[in-house]
Amino acid sequence: MMNDTTLIVTTYNIHKGMSALNRLVKVQGIADALKQVKPDILCLQEVQGQNLKRVVQYNEFPDQSQHEWFGEYLGLENSYGKNCEYEHGHHGNAVLSQHPLDPKHNVNITVSKLEQRGVLHCEVQPKGWEVPIVVLCAHLNLLESDRQKQYQAITDYVNQEIDQTQPLILAGDFNDWKKVSCERLAQALNMTEAFMHCHDKLLPTFPAKFPVFSLDRIYVRNLQVTRAWVHTGKPWSELSDHLPISAEISLP
Repeated sequence: MMNDTTLIVTTYNIHKGMSALNRLVKVQGIADALKQVKPDILCLQEVQGQNLKRVVQYNEFPDQSQHEWFGEYLGLENSYGKNCEYEHGHHGNAVLSQHPLDPKHNVNITVSKLEQRGVLHCEVQPKGWEVPIVVLCAHLNLLESDRQKQYQAITDYVNQEIDQTQPLILAGDFNDWKKVSCERLAQALNMTEAFMHCHDKLLPTFPAKFPVFSLDRIYVRNLQVTRAWVHTGKPWSELSDHLPISAEISLP
């Protein structure tokens, strides 16, 4: 943490701890790279809660849930929301934090049998802050028509469950090839997207080796964004299929 009022928020689709083509285990490399970032709040998508096949297939694949493994290695509190379950395991979103973490709810935003998706709701209490930050870690569908329904589901949930005055972060992989979610969610929830605020544009995060598409987002409400950046180059280009993004935030 940079000082008592400034936090680093990072969001990262870790591709279940595997390389882009699923040939190599990258869990240790991801952890080492994140250790250099030193995020205060870390939102992860495609976190492997369990994968019995890969534990047998790869010696270096942790038999422990990845959110717990990353939590221990990085010294962060952690919470996991299971989104997709199958015979040999399950995966979902995770929130990890340097500060006290209070898991609240895993919101099911599944709209298609082909893609089980969710939004993990936690609260983080930074030292010296009078009120906690609501953190929502999201992973949305690939189809635009599905995402439209999910934007509405997220909007409804936030409006019904979260105090309008509370500091709020909504971060994750929005799979937003057409760059629609910024405008719709920002307007509906009175939120600011970190890169639009700092750069007046979204920066590409996918595919990691040759980024073209801006799929990942950090939205805030009742918070000030002072910086926003994509983690580019090595080792990031060789870890997941996404690049992580970070924002420096503070109370207004």
